[in-house]
Amino acid sequence: MSTQPPIRSISFIGLGLIGMSLLRALKRAPLAVESNILFQGFDPNLTPSDRACVASLGLDRFEEDKTLLYSADLIILSAPVEVNILLLEEIKHYAPPSTLVSDVSSTKSFIAQKARALALPFIGMHPMAGKEQHGYSESHEELLRGRRVILCDENGLLATPRGLFLCSLLESAGCVTLSMTPDEHDRIVAKTSHLPQLLSTLLVTHCKDSLGTSGPGFATLARLAGSSWQIWRDIIATNSDNIADQLDRFSAELAGMSGEVRRLDLERLESRFGEANRLFQTLKEINRP
Repeated sequence: MSTQPPIRSISFIGLGLIGMSLLRALKRAPLAVESNILFQGFDPNLTPSDRACVASLGLDRFEEDKTLLYSADLIILSAPVEVNILLLEEIKHYAPPSTLVSDVSSTKSFIAQKARALALPFIGMHPMAGKEQHGYSESHEELLRGRRVILCDENGLLATPRGLFLCSLLESAGCVTLSMTPDEHDRIVAKTSHLPQLLSTLLVTHCKDSLGTSGPGFATLARLAGSSWQIWRDIIATNSDNIADQLDRFSAELAGMSGEVRRLDLERLESRFGEANRLFQTLKEINRP
């Protein structure tokens, strides 16, 4: 007699770019196929035709009954950050105590604090992938392949059967998992994700009167300027101190470089280029498929 897998049903709350990309990736993972996992979900913004589309992309059941929706073995919150935080109250009310809760929010400290206050079994999850476009129509199961998924667990849940199964499921889908605390996560992504977004936004607005003369290099740097404020509003609101700290530190670096250019300190600038070239090669190796 075969042993039942620890996770047999997963509910996605929010069926946008990341939620649907993760659902599609997990649905096709060999471990999910072998375990016959049910994938259900809900998104209040989807029309009947949208629901038919997400069903064709892999959603087994669009579920409006909250009791059924929150009774899954694993709930993955994939709405905007502040909505995900508010949804924890509903989960506390409807979900069985054994239900494991996760999310795909780009910040982790606030939601982890709320989950802890509600005594919910919570593992924060952040797939390090995305696009400047959003919505389920932009989703793809390959978006997360080879990408890192950061897991934030303060309660030893990754060592439980469901936590171990979640890691195995992500790895079966082609993701690379790593773990850290929620606070550590927010400090790091403020530097590697949130800072680049704001720099790209500022670059485009700074150069708005010269866009007609720009080339492909500028377009590469400006790509993130197409990102949605609807998504980034909540990210900034829930990680403002860390982001401001990184902006301050980068501003100091920028001021230093400005002085080097003005003084024609070519030796120092050459050193910066050399270090950046070396680090860029490292970055390419890290992100090699």
